[in-house]
Amino acid sequence: MFDRSKDVAAIKFVRQDSVSVRVVRSMDEMARVIAIRGAVYMAEQHCPFEEEFDGNDFSATHLICHKGREPVGCLRIRYFADFAKLERLAVRNESRHEGLAGQIVDAAIELCRKKGYRILYAHSQTRLLKFWEQHGFARMTGARDFAFSDFDYTEVMLETEKHPQSINLGADPYVIIRPEGLWDTPGVLEMSASRGASLCAEAG
Repeated sequence: MFDRSKDVAAIKFVRQDSVSVRVVRSMDEMARVIAIRGAVYMAEQHCPFEEEFDGNDFSATHLICHKGREPVGCLRIRYFADFAKLERLAVRNESRHEGLAGQIVDAAIELCRKKGYRILYAHSQTRLLKFWEQHGFARMTGARDFAFSDFDYTEVMLETEKHPQSINLGADPYVIIRPEGLWDTPGVLEMSASRGASLCAEAG
């Protein structure tokens, strides 16, 4: 009922080494995200279920990374008044050391910039601080160190330049209603404009 995967043209062939990162758009893709996070956080890091799936998943944007047809990584983004928070970054064990985590973070940064965010915030495990620094983040001035789910964390932040094509109130209405992250591609709603407003007129 909620699966929009058929809206996308069928993939006839995918190179097994090709990597893609995209916004989750279907329950099938969300199930893949849950599987990845279960394998990484629950199985490897022994995080309890209710701590990993913390009530924020349905108020967030999720990115999923595929290598060929196989889901291998994911990340969650939540939006606040003047910053976006990157969290729940996970890459399956067998696909690590291939630079996939960096590609996912870079895609998340680009998505947030297109949405108009210039300040990105994350909680870095202290042992992974170098990774975030490699992608432009830095430990915040006055950063607070804290712990949850049995790991130590610190606050990191990235301040970026304004994206030249960020979505704002002056954007074309059709651009604003396109699927998240696909603002450069015509969507199904603007294609429906060819039918005009006859149905609305008749209903009125």
